[in-house]
Amino acid sequence: MPITDWPADERPREKLLLNGAASLSDAELLAVFLRVGVAGKTAVDLARELLRGFGSLSRLFGADAQALARVRGMGRAKYAQLQAALELTRRALAEDLRLATDLSSPQAVRDYLRLSIAHLPYEVFMCLFLDARNRLLASEELFRGTLTHTSVYPREVARHALMHNAAAVIVAHNHPSGTATPSRSDLDMTRSLARALALVDVQVLDHFIVTSSTAYSLAEHQQM
Repeated sequence: MPITDWPADERPREKLLLNGAASLSDAELLAVFLRVGVAGKTAVDLARELLRGFGSLSRLFGADAQALARVRGMGRAKYAQLQAALELTRRALAEDLRLATDLSSPQAVRDYLRLSIAHLPYEVFMCLFLDARNRLLASEELFRGTLTHTSVYPREVARHALMHNAAAVIVAHNHPSGTATPSRSDLDMTRSLARALALVDVQVLDHFIVTSSTAYSLAEHQQM
């Protein structure tokens, strides 16, 4: 049955307008974005198929154009729309971070980091450079590695911190394996980085390990 034949209070778009976006399921929200389905499938059916096939919204947004095109009803235009929506959300969160008066609270950066690097199939090392009042100056991906290892060079982090005239930095890297527990090398690297940056009067406030489901803060667990 086409969505237009559903009761008005069950149609995703009308439900959103009546009760707000939070009242919709993941599939319903995705259906509003998709707007139309394909022959024999409503937009909600197509949304459910996408979520089942990719396993989660995060993996769907992280899929490449080829993977998305394998689903009937999805193509380059829909891929472009998904990527645009993801980038708009990233930029909105980045604006919030720049407008925040204090980013020393770990919770303030979790959403931004997860949206930026949680979905990637390879490890990246990211830095958020902050001023003396812990306001965001810039965010940069500095290093990219394999599924299991990223080489981080403290002098490069220090060079970028000085370039931005940063007083502090929050660092993060993702674990594509899905395990947020820091390894011994993660802890050693964090302490080595903190010692190196202290020589140029830049403080390492936190190190987050990001997965699709969480962002683990070393500072919160007294592991800095």
